[in-house]
Amino acid sequence: MGIFSKNTDDFDAPTSVIEDLSGDWAIDPSHTRIGFSARHAMVTTVRGQFTQFEGTAHIDTANPASSTVTLTIKGESIDTGNADRDAHLRSGDFFENETYPDITFVSTGVERDGDEWAVTGDLTIKGVSKPITVVFESTGSAQDPFGNTRAGFEGTATVNRKDWGINWNAALETGGVLVSDKIKLEFDVSAIKTA
Repeated sequence: MGIFSKNTDDFDAPTSVIEDLSGDWAIDPSHTRIGFSARHAMVTTVRGQFTQFEGTAHIDTANPASSTVTLTIKGESIDTGNADRDAHLRSGDFFENETYPDITFVSTGVERDGDEWAVTGDLTIKGVSKPITVVFESTGSAQDPFGNTRAGFEGTATVNRKDWGINWNAALETGGVLVSDKIKLEFDVSAIKTA
């Protein structure tokens, strides 16, 4: 193996103690990441996340179409590791958080193929609702030391921020723009069973 080979065994193998994920679940914010990445100056990727959110899911493995997901994100909790950039993202140029404090997602359909779940729903940013589909992969389940039944899911979706009226940009002298139109959404979810 060369020194630049990709190591696919970075983490310990996941556990799967639950055969049927059916039931009601709540996102555990302290063990969940809701993030995003965008190209900056067309040469690098800037990553960020939201630190305040809540969400629930009803999972029906026998009839996946009966499953539902809701998510509410506090837009002001955006964190890219740079205070000036975060303030700009909260402003009217981007999320306009004073007027639109919440970003929401409400599912309209769920499909399942093995360990993959395609969750389609309305993503609302700045008062504009557009449909997106996030494909999640089940990443395991466990009984934690505190008596909680947990399940993990990872998902991504790529969206065009202009679809939600987030249009600000700056042209580069060398061609291209400062911020990419396409944004990758990233979900690393730990959910706790509530019923």
